[in-house]
Amino acid sequence: MAEPTLKAVLLSPQRPLGEHPLLVVGSSLGTSSVLWTDAAALLGPTVDVVAWDLPGHGVSPAAAEPFSVAELADAVVGLVDSIAPGQDFHYAGVSLGGATGLQLGIKHASRLKSLSVQCSGAKLGTPEGWLERAATVRSQGTPVMIQGSAERWFAPGFMDRQPELSSRLLHALRDADRFSYAFCCEALAAFDVRADLGSITVPTQAVAGAEDTVAPPSFAEDVAAGITAGGGTASALTLGGVGHLAPAEAPGHVAELLRNLITWSESRGGAQ
Repeated sequence: MAEPTLKAVLLSPQRPLGEHPLLVVGSSLGTSSVLWTDAAALLGPTVDVVAWDLPGHGVSPAAAEPFSVAELADAVVGLVDSIAPGQDFHYAGVSLGGATGLQLGIKHASRLKSLSVQCSGAKLGTPEGWLERAATVRSQGTPVMIQGSAERWFAPGFMDRQPELSSRLLHALRDADRFSYAFCCEALAAFDVRADLGSITVPTQAVAGAEDTVAPPSFAEDVAAGITAGGGTASALTLGGVGHLAPAEAPGHVAELLRNLITWSESRGGAQ
């Protein structure tokens, strides 16, 4: 296991970092920063939005060896320090990006101002299912996942309403490095932080899509319940008509939720 190399994409206007709150966003397995483009455009006037791509996805280089979700979280902190040394940040992530957010909350709480876990959970799928998918993609490549992912990712009717965006997201899957994708699957096979949720103290929102079959609303409710049981502050929200990729399917709603969370967290920090 080794901490992977991640690359960042600035999704807000080009300007010196530090004058606005910094929001770091992570994407789901098979997608890229494209997932966050529309939501980031809405946040851009008042928030600096920096996306990171999973290993072998988007602009991030392929991974040479396996890694854990905890090591992804370490790499995110290292990436932030490479562009804004020592700066605290807000974080939002989808699916595997959301799982990474939970690890950030568990391991790097001192750096986080707020956490938005979207279409994700403290445990996703089964180890057997992820290992089977890893083996399939290693042997056949990521295009073999396109049909199934199109069915899992989007709520009914979204691909008809947004053909260009859904195509761009599926192209990101097609272009992802097969071995890095497999490493991501293996990281998810080993991921289970249900027992650690109570250690998360950063203000957290857990967001689910009502049509998400991968991480249904009960997953968000379990995340929020686990955090509040430990004395933390967390809430669970469900977005109607949304599948597994909330920032792409409901960018306006996601941007509003994040803007409210960031504003509240910033004012709370200033009052302490």
